Amino acid sequence: MANSKIFAGHAIRRLRRSGGLTQVALADTLDISPSYLNLIERNQRPLSAAMMLRLAERFDFDPRRLGGQEPGGGMDGLRRRLADPMFADLGVDRAEMEEWLAAAPGGAEAFARAFDRMGVGGDALATEAGSITLVRREIERWRNHFADLDAQAEAVADELRLTAGDLYGAISDRLRVRHQLAIRILPSDTLPDRIRRLDLHARQLQLSEMLDGASRLFHAAYLLGDLEGRDQIDALVNGAAFADRTADRLYRRHLTGYFAAAIMMPYARFLRACEGSGYDFLLLQRRFGASFEQVAHRLTTLQRVGARGLPFFMLRIDRAGQVSKRYAGASSAPLVEADGRCPLWDIHAAFGNPGHIVPHLVEMEDGERWFTLSRTVEGQASGLGNERAIFSVSVGLKAEFGAALSLARGVDLEGGAAQPVGLGCVACTLPDCTQRSAMPRGRTLQFSERERGLSPFAFAD
Repeated sequence: MANSKIFAGHAIRRLRRSGGLTQVALADTLDISPSYLNLIERNQRPLSAAMMLRLAERFDFDPRRLGGQEPGGGMDGLRRRLADPMFADLGVDRAEMEEWLAAAPGGAEAFARAFDRMGVGGDALATEAGSITLVRREIERWRNHFADLDAQAEAVADELRLTAGDLYGAISDRLRVRHQLAIRILPSDTLPDRIRRLDLHARQLQLSEMLDGASRLFHAAYLLGDLEGRDQIDALVNGAAFADRTADRLYRRHLTGYFAAAIMMPYARFLRACEGSGYDFLLLQRRFGASFEQVAHRLTTLQRVGARGLPFFMLRIDRAGQVSKRYAGASSAPLVEADGRCPLWDIHAAFGNPGHIVPHLVEMEDGERWFTLSRTVEGQASGLGNERAIFSVSVGLKAEFGAALSLARGVDLEGGAAQPVGLGCVACTLPDCTQRSAMPRGRTLQFSERERGLSPFAFAD
């Protein structure tokens, strides 16, 4: 993955135009032909390492800016938006989308922003759901990798390692010495409906005793990130230019949590551990003092230029199948974006095997295969009726990358039996599914008085 091709024609074109250069002039500066530069700007040729070096030397250009910022989320982002029923009669194909991105990247980005701001039903911007959608699209635009934030957190983590072997103790000392803040663990009856509270009058970060070690570490790192990563986080929030305060605050919370996870699992060390262990979750949890969910989330962020991890996605659902977290990362996984989920996917079966990782090889309607790992996780405190929340977290990636995983050993990812799944019944056209609960959208229900198939919903192709 470290040698992945980088297509960044939009960024090169923007750089050229901002400098007032013609293609001939820029090609001459980069020691390439104008025709080759034209192919690069149209995303028909990738950038070589030598060319990125020349860009950095001659234009003070940071190559990290090339990662995860394709206009409109690139092909996958445009394809997802154009799949909306309002565009069904236009028949926009892949070739047209490629031409659009190559010829008018700014227009593609403007369309994506306008579509996302319009939200569901045209007025979602004023709702909490609309704000969440806006933030998710901004995270998707970066592919959930924020290079500068990651680098700063990694530097902080390295400093902390020099002061103490225990990361939680090192963070506690840093908060106390640099920021005059102490960490105090309080009984659950003192914080009956909170897991964390920052009491600035007492200069204390107060944490509930109900939090486990990984969660205490995360919340301590979260406060440190809020204090020491604020400039970078402010820049990212301001750059998103959201129109409502709720989206600003949600995005800031995500970025601060990102910084905290990057302190706990510093990029270079975490990636080495992933590759050296075959992405062994138990080892990663123990080595970095993290939970399964924290590790799963971190796996979606490993997109540093020149040191990329595998393109994982992450999804978290409750027992009713409702999504509370979704990160596509660099995976472009349809399983993440779908409004519904297939009951045949073992993300649901994890609830029947609490605490155990459930591997599953699935095949989508278009023949694309995905290898997923699902496991239940529990909330940190009891709520209504003294019940503790339980979720199923699934991480996955295209089957072609799965051979690197220790949990995929012995699985024939390319030719072995895979479970056919769809994207929820209304979006799925797989025939004869005994689990089907609804008609596919846009299909006609068929009846026969003389026979009945495996599914109660027979429909025309």
